[in-house]
Amino acid sequence: MAEKGLKMDSSMPLYAQLMERIRVDILAGVYPVGERIPPEHEIEMRYGVSRVTVRRALQELTGAGLLERKQGKGTFVSHPKTVSRLREIQGFHDACREMGLRPSVGKISVREISADAADADKLGLPAESALIEIRRVLLADGIPVILEKNHFSTAYAWLENAGLQGSLYRLLQEYGIRAEKSIYDFSMRKVDPDEAGLLQIEPEQIVMSVAQVVYDQRGRPLHTSDQLIRGELYTLKI
Repeated sequence: MAEKGLKMDSSMPLYAQLMERIRVDILAGVYPVGERIPPEHEIEMRYGVSRVTVRRALQELTGAGLLERKQGKGTFVSHPKTVSRLREIQGFHDACREMGLRPSVGKISVREISADAADADKLGLPAESALIEIRRVLLADGIPVILEKNHFSTAYAWLENAGLQGSLYRLLQEYGIRAEKSIYDFSMRKVDPDEAGLLQIEPEQIVMSVAQVVYDQRGRPLHTSDQLIRGELYTLKI
């Protein structure tokens, strides 16, 4: 007999019912993130359905990003992806909260550097102007997702002594500064050993690289940003 929750006489296909049951169990923590779910034959027996039904349900859940198959190891609960919309300026913290994830900031470094030609041009500054560099590791539910490096003009030198554990854009808003527009440049590249360590991934793993120029509410360059993103955990939605 099928376990409670699956109805043989329902108009909803059994594989869809099984998908919903597994999805609810994942959200309830019955199957924790990163843990292996029971093998197909156990699910088959538990719910009283065929192996074909089990495989269809698992395939659909894998395609939806809730599960991931690891060759020779089984099927595991995926880490949920954080989605950020590109049509509007949305900070990492807000994107996480919309997905029900807990945002936090890991390692932070702040220093003064000299602008290279590219940054000087993007920020409308003379060559080799002093810049404030803020480098942070952004985490979702304690897992490193993004390594970001932001460059501001020295007009924002006060950021050196500001609390940088939260949303950078919310902090700027407290001072009447709003990020209104951003120009993006996307590429893919391998991380170096230092970057890999901060993101807790394998050295030379390929990640998404996003370069931005962000403008304030008056159309003036606010800052540049270079982000290395673990694409399996974070999605940019156009």
